[in-house]
Amino acid sequence: MKKNVKILILLCTLIGASLHMNAQEKKDRRVYTLEECIPGGRDFYKTYPAYLSQMQWLGNQYVYAKGATLMGGSMGKAVKETPVMSAADINAFLPTEHKLPRTDYFPGLDMVDAKSGIAMITLPKATCLVNLTERKTLAVFPHIAQVAASEWNAKHTMRALVINHNIRLQAANQTEKELTVVTKDGNEALVYGESVHQREFGIESGLFWSPDGQKLAFYRMDQSMVEPYPIVNVRLRKAATEPIRYPMAGMPSHHVTVGIYDVASGQTVYLKTGEPKEKFLTNLSWNPDGKTLYIAEVNRAQTDSELKAYDAATGECTQTLFIEHDDKYIEPQHGMVFVPGKSDQFIWQSRRDGWSHLYLYRTNGKLIRQITHGDWEVMDLLGFDASAKKIFFTSTAASPLQRRLYAVDLTGKNFRDLTPEKGVHRPQLSPDRKFFIDQMQSPTVPRRYDLRSTDGKQSLTLFTAPNPDEDYDMPEIETGTLTANDGKTPLHYMMVKPLDMEPGKKYPVIVYVYGGPHAQMLSEGWHSGASGWDLYQAQHGYVIFTLDNRGSANRGAAFEQAIHRRVGEVEMQDQMTGVEYLKSLPFVDADRIGVHGWSYGGFMTTNLMLTHPDVFKVGVAGGPVIDWSLYEIMYGERYMDTPQENPEGYKNANLLLRAGNLKGRLLQIHGDIDPVVVWQHSLLFQQACVRNNTYPDYFIYPGHEHNVMGHDRVHLHEKINRYFRDYL
Repeated sequence: MKKNVKILILLCTLIGASLHMNAQEKKDRRVYTLEECIPGGRDFYKTYPAYLSQMQWLGNQYVYAKGATLMGGSMGKAVKETPVMSAADINAFLPTEHKLPRTDYFPGLDMVDAKSGIAMITLPKATCLVNLTERKTLAVFPHIAQVAASEWNAKHTMRALVINHNIRLQAANQTEKELTVVTKDGNEALVYGESVHQREFGIESGLFWSPDGQKLAFYRMDQSMVEPYPIVNVRLRKAATEPIRYPMAGMPSHHVTVGIYDVASGQTVYLKTGEPKEKFLTNLSWNPDGKTLYIAEVNRAQTDSELKAYDAATGECTQTLFIEHDDKYIEPQHGMVFVPGKSDQFIWQSRRDGWSHLYLYRTNGKLIRQITHGDWEVMDLLGFDASAKKIFFTSTAASPLQRRLYAVDLTGKNFRDLTPEKGVHRPQLSPDRKFFIDQMQSPTVPRRYDLRSTDGKQSLTLFTAPNPDEDYDMPEIETGTLTANDGKTPLHYMMVKPLDMEPGKKYPVIVYVYGGPHAQMLSEGWHSGASGWDLYQAQHGYVIFTLDNRGSANRGAAFEQAIHRRVGEVEMQDQMTGVEYLKSLPFVDADRIGVHGWSYGGFMTTNLMLTHPDVFKVGVAGGPVIDWSLYEIMYGERYMDTPQENPEGYKNANLLLRAGNLKGRLLQIHGDIDPVVVWQHSLLFQQACVRNNTYPDYFIYPGHEHNVMGHDRVHLHEKINRYFRDYL
């Protein structure tokens, strides 16, 4: 009996000590602050997975910056890294008047030619072209004020600059007064050398050098037929308008042509792209010989894409290689990629079979073969092996939630997964294509760098980031699939659950939504795609739920095109499938469901609040599209056609007509100089609510465009948090 008492006392002591230790351990752990979990926050680095700064290739060794030193290494049985050079070493060969302002950190490098070690270094007064291998400065380009866009030629001996809507060329050592004039008549209505078509169709630049650097192709955009749209700058002593040319759906669009400037002759020819003038000139690509420029020309209806060849000397169209058609819409986003050493063969990326795949063509327009096949999407073509018989690309072949690196022969044979681990991989190929740096993340790996061989035989882990969650109480993240109301389409969802959930207790829910094309919220990357804000809210007692509905990206054409001519319908159905699942869970408070989203997600948030006013109690809509007839042509007409062609679709998606349905608390937020979803959208919604005696709330971020950036983003999320805390 005494022995049993002693055992009981010992057990009680151990349990008490364990409880004390658990309580102390919990006390020592903590939850996020907004400064820690929001990009722009002062302490964001604490929750962002560590990375190797400037990780890239220099010759056949990988390099990265560590303090003031560039470290390097290569494949072996173990990691063996040595200093390659220091900031002081670079300072020693920079010109006297262009030294580094500081040598206690390594300067940023823009690698021009990794094989030979040529890089650009941007300094306060100039950009220097240097050879890191030979440790010498090759050229100096003094900074020019008010440059809106720039592009280097292939050898980096000259760069094209856009200044006040005109194009100038700068050679080494040239100051602003010495620049070569390419165009003279540019103004806000006639723009040269800048991206066009609202940056749709993969367009990010308006300047395109020929491979030999002797010719410059450029966009010329005449916007005079598009009425100026007023943007007001309130930060001046007396507010002033700074208008933009914003072509709205169904209204006149700008006219774009392409010029080619010959550096040697100083002459410009314009491509004879002909009628109609309202079309989209996309995916400009030079033939390796520099004699032909190719353009994928898309009609305004965005149903047809014609790949055409133009003579760079005369501007004449010499051939239409092929035409692609889609009854709903077509959206070429990748230019031609020529097979090294073969100026008559190129790879074209297309969704013609319903999925984004690679096709091998001859320049006479003959299809040689389709290289990749399957119900998955090619994301990016990264390059060829040294023999130009194999290509490397990233894709969703393993899962729409993953990105991996694959290799396949140009014949379409020997398809291989070079990154077989589950996750999101961001590879960088070595110049000789024998190795690649694999930066990967997964739900359980914050970040890891591996050095791998492209034959799949060697792999060496270089760095694994410590878990940034280690010092925090982290919520559980659940992922899964639901079935859409068509009875067959799987929909991926993510749910972040509150900390320390109590049996029998019901918790409020915030549905975070985007829902539109070109975006995917979920992945098998770190935290399964959950943002720091998602985790923060779960730490403070909310269930956070996100679902990628039909209409979102990377699931093939049929999945995305389900929204065609009727945006806001099938997406809503899928989001409500998610809500019905939430309601089935015992820990969800069905009377306290909120919704939040930005841009297309702002449209979805407002739409959900108006369509299901008895389901959603609180909503926060940022930069919301309210009336699609007020949105720009390129994006809007792709998914909706014109208001004249699709009046019923525009009417059904017009939230101004349903402002009277608002019952819950809705906060709309907008940047006052938003050039993407213009301020007019939410202002008109506020007016419609006044007329219908409904009462939304409103907040403006002066001086911000479509997204609230910088440290103000922390303020934005505190504003959102307070709204949910006060009303959900």
